[in-house]
Amino acid sequence: MASESGTLSATAASLIPKARAGRAQRAAGLLLALCSAALCLAEEPLAHTARVLTSYFVTLQIGALLKGACYLAEEIFHLETRHRGSFWRALGACLHLRWHVTLLLVSGSAYAALLDGDRCSLGLHLILSCFCQLLFLALGLHKPSAVEISEMSERSKQNVAHGLAWSYYVGYLKIVLPRLKESMEKFSRANPNVLAHRETWKLHILVPLSCSICDDLEKADSNIQYLMDLPETTLTRAGTKRRVYKHSLYVIRDKDKLRTCAVEFATPLQSLYAMSQDEAAGFSREDRVEQAKLFYRTLEEILQGAKECAGTYRLIAYEGSGEAETHFLSQEILRHLQQQCREEYAVCPGSSCSTDLSLQISGSDLPQPLQSDCP
Repeated sequence: MASESGTLSATAASLIPKARAGRAQRAAGLLLALCSAALCLAEEPLAHTARVLTSYFVTLQIGALLKGACYLAEEIFHLETRHRGSFWRALGACLHLRWHVTLLLVSGSAYAALLDGDRCSLGLHLILSCFCQLLFLALGLHKPSAVEISEMSERSKQNVAHGLAWSYYVGYLKIVLPRLKESMEKFSRANPNVLAHRETWKLHILVPLSCSICDDLEKADSNIQYLMDLPETTLTRAGTKRRVYKHSLYVIRDKDKLRTCAVEFATPLQSLYAMSQDEAAGFSREDRVEQAKLFYRTLEEILQGAKECAGTYRLIAYEGSGEAETHFLSQEILRHLQQQCREEYAVCPGSSCSTDLSLQISGSDLPQPLQSDCP
């Protein structure tokens, strides 16, 4: 599954999760409407309904304050290192004091007024509310669910995948992709028949969701053979003089034909894999797969917004590791090369479109073109 367009292919959509669309909040609104309708149908006395409702508001605000107080009991030992020595900054980090105190005062006053002077009931209610909330906190039932944690991390862009995707883009892709076409042009002038079809003049980035990466593509699949490197890009970067950036061209065997393209793995996935193998990282296999999918989606979004990178890349995500099928990887790459050929042919059906480069191996082991035409 590739992605340079704004929408994922059907295959990609089955593997890469989309961003959450706020349906939980809309579902809460719908359930709130249903509860309101149920209250109206119950025909309970208004005073009794108001008293019960305000008691629940009081309980909720007491719970929020107690939860904040428990967290504050820890944070006061980290004032200097985490909160710049400010007690109020630590307090604000533990709870929304203004809102919770305001709501507690309003709902508490309303509840007290509705009790008709029964102060014993009010005191008992406050004690029971505190007891229940503290029991809830002591048992750890207040912690957010895995879905809530995932949603909060995605919304705040704090996932491991977000950092890796941005680092990969800023530290590598943003540098090499805008220069790729020029490098391809230079190579094509020196080797006019090797890269016959301009539509595949892209960097094909492999994104295995298993994060299993083989450093040598030829060992991963015998139908993939190294051809040569594209012209290098040399830059002074982060204190390193004449840092070299380059891409490798590979020949992909397709039955009796050979096709050429620039292909490489997304190297940050090696970090995700290493984290899942190290107990100190506390990173499970399930976490790794989820982060790999989020890495793909984040990188796709970043590149789609980078105009200077348009038309210079092809993301190829796949679920299998290739262990079950000997030539799984080469078939996946070929499928994308063929798709690019069909896409260009659909735009200009009258033109000669090709990603199929039929070659023969000469005595010098260098590919020599025989013919180039679309299937």
